[in-house]
Amino acid sequence: MQRNFLIIAAVFLFLEIYIYQAIRTLTDNLWIRIGYWVVSLVIYGFFTYEVLHFNRADKSMVRAQIMISLFLVFILPKVFIVLFLLIDDIFRTGGYLIGLTRPTDHFFPERRKFLSLMGLGLGGVLSALFIDGITFGKYRHKIRKVKVNFTHLPKSFKGYKIIQISDVHSGSFSDPSKLEHAIHMINEQNPDLVLFTGDMVNNVADEFKPFIPLFSKIKAKDGKLAVLGNHDYGDYVAWESPDAKKKNLETLVEYERQAGFDMLRNENRTIEKNGEKLYILGVENWGLKPFPQFGDLDKALENVPESAAKILMSHDPTHFDEIVKKHPGNVYLTLSGHTHGMQFGLDLKNVKWSPVQYRYPKWADLYESEGKFLYVNRGFGVIGYPGRVGVLPEITLFELS
Repeated sequence: MQRNFLIIAAVFLFLEIYIYQAIRTLTDNLWIRIGYWVVSLVIYGFFTYEVLHFNRADKSMVRAQIMISLFLVFILPKVFIVLFLLIDDIFRTGGYLIGLTRPTDHFFPERRKFLSLMGLGLGGVLSALFIDGITFGKYRHKIRKVKVNFTHLPKSFKGYKIIQISDVHSGSFSDPSKLEHAIHMINEQNPDLVLFTGDMVNNVADEFKPFIPLFSKIKAKDGKLAVLGNHDYGDYVAWESPDAKKKNLETLVEYERQAGFDMLRNENRTIEKNGEKLYILGVENWGLKPFPQFGDLDKALENVPESAAKILMSHDPTHFDEIVKKHPGNVYLTLSGHTHGMQFGLDLKNVKWSPVQYRYPKWADLYESEGKFLYVNRGFGVIGYPGRVGVLPEITLFELS
């Protein structure tokens, strides 16, 4: 532990020496230099305090959010600044080595000043983006409209509208009223059905309690269905006993029922119109290790005809490639969430990139494999980093055809 602390302290010291050299290059103002060190020491002190006092028994995510925010806003941008300054040092070192055999002048103060300015500028922009993501980005909900050409869709369900939301993580929001606009956006779509694909909370059921009145306002002609996500089980905090953990999950299911959601736990529901049927399947969380694998598709398919039109709610998209697409139950469309698009990346019409894609190749939008389809929702809320940069919170509107 002490060795790790010393290594981390050495890395931070290395960063700070480089950053300070950039500030010295750009200004001779003593007060700016002193101010930089004072602010840096205060932030590092606060960061260290939060790390040392982190405890899994604390079921709130506040401490983790503070640590992650400080890292992304204050520390990560400094890495980019140092990379710019290293470019100059590499050139200078190379020039020095050449100069051992051929005398020359290897110091170019204007180049150093330019790279310092570029590094500090880009670092400042990155910090500003992370701050904007915390302040505004997590509230910039976007409706994404997706048309699904459904094989063997009964005629009565042509044009049927389904809203999917996922990963609310209600414990990451302190004021339910700030999400009211998103609920209005859902209702404005006049959906036939609303499906929630898991992670209503970060850790404990009581996080959702203040949000019950808000989510009760979501309206859909044929109701609201839900499944559980990995965070809903309370696996990431310490509990007094197994019974306390079990009770927490039961309470969450009850709270979601009070908000109007019918929880599917390896079950199915039938939507019927004019004697024709659409089956909605819901499984408990199934993800690659270390995530829980409670999902049972066989149980969810009980009494469902193989040729019937079926939509599956399964929180983790890895379930699709590992189980669903190979299953003889012939599930045509799977709806998932879980990835959040890592809440950071480029999410443009023709350019999509997020670091999460190296862990989850199917991380956002619609995917087809072996004649089956998977849609991965970018998430309604946030966790860890309490913001979003580039990858906006999503409400998905499906129209079946």
